[in-house]
Amino acid sequence: MPNSTSTKQQPFVIGSFPSNVQLISTTRFTEGGASELGYGNFNLATHVGDDVKAVAHNRTLLIERFDLPSEPKYLQQIHSNICLQASSAECLGDAVVTKNKGVVCAVMTADCLPIFACDTLGTQVGVAHAGWKGMVNGVIESLIDQFESSDLLVHFGPAISQVAFEVGEEVYQQFIDKDAKLAQAFIAKGNKYQLDIYQAARIVLSGLGVKSISGGDECTYTQQDKYFSYRRDDTKSGRMISLIYLK
Repeated sequence: MPNSTSTKQQPFVIGSFPSNVQLISTTRFTEGGASELGYGNFNLATHVGDDVKAVAHNRTLLIERFDLPSEPKYLQQIHSNICLQASSAECLGDAVVTKNKGVVCAVMTADCLPIFACDTLGTQVGVAHAGWKGMVNGVIESLIDQFESSDLLVHFGPAISQVAFEVGEEVYQQFIDKDAKLAQAFIAKGNKYQLDIYQAARIVLSGLGVKSISGGDECTYTQQDKYFSYRRDDTKSGRMISLIYLK
């Protein structure tokens, strides 16, 4: 079992976010993590082939290390546009929101974009798992639609960068069918395209009236010592977790 005396870690601070809103993004490695082989030592996903006891250890360690007020709301992510209330018994979806203090919203990623959101008063928070499929399907719109206020703050967690994210014509076409402005997020490379998933999310959020957006300068693919990447490591990739909650 994790050692309760191990070093505590603090949520990171986004200057524009209210002080009662707590954000956490994990990395591949942490002191006391139990995963092995290609999973770094701090994989938190049960569906990637990692040892189930190691994942259980890591999930307990997550709560202890970050002094979480409750167990995170773990989702069964399917690249959908489904946004759940954290109080729901349902787990099938790709975004989750809450207005309740101490309830931890969570998504897992390993190249896809985690999008943190809160209202400016710090009364409601949420997070979305926005890969290219989820973005086309409308997961960002579903997340933002769950907020009662239109005055929102958004922060991007770590995702794959444009230089490492090559996609085909069929992906490009789905984006521009959704919104022609999304062509701005692509660079043509021969018969392929490089997708800036951060820029695509900014375009979608801007269209929804969100003006305060931060983050978007990390790369899960190239920063191998720090992040998991499915595109880099394939089936041996673990998952990071992105958490947000109200104190």
